[in-house]
Amino acid sequence: MASVDLRQWLSVALLGVLLAYSLHHVDIDPLRRLDAFLYDVRVRWFAHEAVNERIAIVDIDQRSLAEIGRWPWNRAVLAELIERIFETYDALLLGLDVILAEADESSGLAALERLARGRLRHDRAFRATLDELRPALDYDGRLAATIGRHPVILGFHLSAGAPAAKSGALPTALPAMAEQAAQFSQWNGYGGNLPILQQAASGAGFLGAPVDRDGVTRRAWLLATCDGQVYAALALVMAQTLLGNPVWQLRFAERAPWQMTGATIEAIELSAARGLLRIPVAAQAAVLLPFRGGEGSFSYHSAADVLAGRLPADSLSGRIVLLGTTAPGLLDQRVTPVGEAFPGVEAHANLLAGLLDGRLLHVPDYMPTIEAGLLLLVGVVLLRFLPRLSPASAVGLSALLLLSLTIIALLAWARLQWVLPMAATLLLVAGLLALHLFFGYFVERRAKRRLATLFGQYVPPELVDEMSRDPEHYTMAGRSAELTVLFADVRSFTTLAESMPPDDLARLMNDYLSEMTDIIRSHRGTLDKYIGDAIVAFWGAPLEDAEHARHAVEAGLAMQRALREVNRRFVARGWPALRIGIGINSGAMVVGDMGSRHRRSYTVLGDAVNLASRIQSLSDRYGAGVIIGEATFRALGDWRCRPLGLVAVRGRTAPVALYEALGEVSDGAGEEQTHDAG
Repeated sequence: MASVDLRQWLSVALLGVLLAYSLHHVDIDPLRRLDAFLYDVRVRWFAHEAVNERIAIVDIDQRSLAEIGRWPWNRAVLAELIERIFETYDALLLGLDVILAEADESSGLAALERLARGRLRHDRAFRATLDELRPALDYDGRLAATIGRHPVILGFHLSAGAPAAKSGALPTALPAMAEQAAQFSQWNGYGGNLPILQQAASGAGFLGAPVDRDGVTRRAWLLATCDGQVYAALALVMAQTLLGNPVWQLRFAERAPWQMTGATIEAIELSAARGLLRIPVAAQAAVLLPFRGGEGSFSYHSAADVLAGRLPADSLSGRIVLLGTTAPGLLDQRVTPVGEAFPGVEAHANLLAGLLDGRLLHVPDYMPTIEAGLLLLVGVVLLRFLPRLSPASAVGLSALLLLSLTIIALLAWARLQWVLPMAATLLLVAGLLALHLFFGYFVERRAKRRLATLFGQYVPPELVDEMSRDPEHYTMAGRSAELTVLFADVRSFTTLAESMPPDDLARLMNDYLSEMTDIIRSHRGTLDKYIGDAIVAFWGAPLEDAEHARHAVEAGLAMQRALREVNRRFVARGWPALRIGIGINSGAMVVGDMGSRHRRSYTVLGDAVNLASRIQSLSDRYGAGVIIGEATFRALGDWRCRPLGLVAVRGRTAPVALYEALGEVSDGAGEEQTHDAG
């Protein structure tokens, strides 16, 4: 019982710890990592969508670097590239996954300007020529002019540190959001674009994304704070631009009972002309990256091909374009659930597609309640049923629960776009099953050892196995019960013993008793004792048996049949053949561990036992193999028996009715047994 109580306490403790984890009261790193792994598995399972033709990527790839030159290219090349994207290929919107933070002096304009301000400041011809060349040599100005003519969204990055580095210009911060700045990720440094480029652009968004503790990028921030001002991510700014720059509004969830902080942001709403775009977000305005598939889920076009005009005319027509790089040397790659060297530009493309399509996975603010509810439901089911089930049934129930939980999680993902945490629930099922099997094995082994110690010499191992399923039910304490007892005795044993050498007699009796005992055990009987050549056995204890009378009679007839083969072996050895008489009676008896303080045994006592012994002694008179009392006869029902009449039995004042058991079927087999036995 102590081990059972320990199992219950450990089970409840496991459930409690997992509930605390699901409600975010404790952080368990292995569980968090398991949740992340199971999330990645689902991402890969569902990430098999067709190539998204709405968004295209112009790639500064290795071939472009080989053809055009090492990065960074001069701004005249970039201006030409952007011009091609819009004028030649008619793109809809361009987002730059590159940062243009430093002035481009590759044209030599800066050196000429220094000459014009220095020793050639009086050379009017030089100054006039410089004025004519300046527009062509001002690569930054040319790029700014190009950006100003087209819808271009720049990228910038945020940084943290002491001291914080700040370079370039930031875009205009989001209006009316300073009071919510504490809700978002905090930064105190940045790397922006040249002011002239930032002023010319339609907007700018930051490029950073959080990396989880295991080094995998699964999320992206949509909003972030730098120096108290709020800025939006590149994909969000592009989506806002495509929707006509609608009004922003943040929605906050009320504090849940398990949360230690105040209300948190739960959605960003953009009120566009075509309707309301609601973007569900988690803490710090983060979203899960909606990966469509592995690398290549969007159309890639080499920047070299765009510049050379080698693309088909409709390659970028009416499409949203992201300019980024996959060249290994430019280090814009990250570890994601769908690839260990996933291009950063494609991560932005996935996020933008998810924003525009309204297909963003999210974890609702009330998800801890759902997870805790599932844990409680599963825990109650397992705690109730596992202790009552066999190991095979327990494994089956656990497998069914695991399958059901997996289906629920997949349906929540596919239909509701919810990410249902699975680690705690799966661990609960596995943990409770393991506890049940371990303690079940431990308790069962201990019960078997105890029962084997108590009953092993009386009942067969298979009955000990049955008894071990409910070991507390079986004791050796004396009790009254309706049982059936069998006495089997070798006829004329004294004469036989006098005619055989002692060694042969001992071997004969050992063989005979072993054979008969095996038959008793195979018919679920309990061996009581050997009294010389006699065997005493009973049915119905310690394991209850509603058919104890029938099983005892079946055993008696089987003993008579087996005696033929035993006798053939004995005769072949030169030993005499044996004849046995069997008496069986049913009734109320006392069964238990009885005897003196010197020696005890598990046996039966009572008038019904004495009558069985008297019945056996009459078998030789009637030439019957198996004689049964009236109580046994009534218990057999339609069993075929031969009445022997009323017989006076020693120790009884009134005669008793006796019967010869013949067999269940009317084929004469029983009569043949009787005559052979007689």
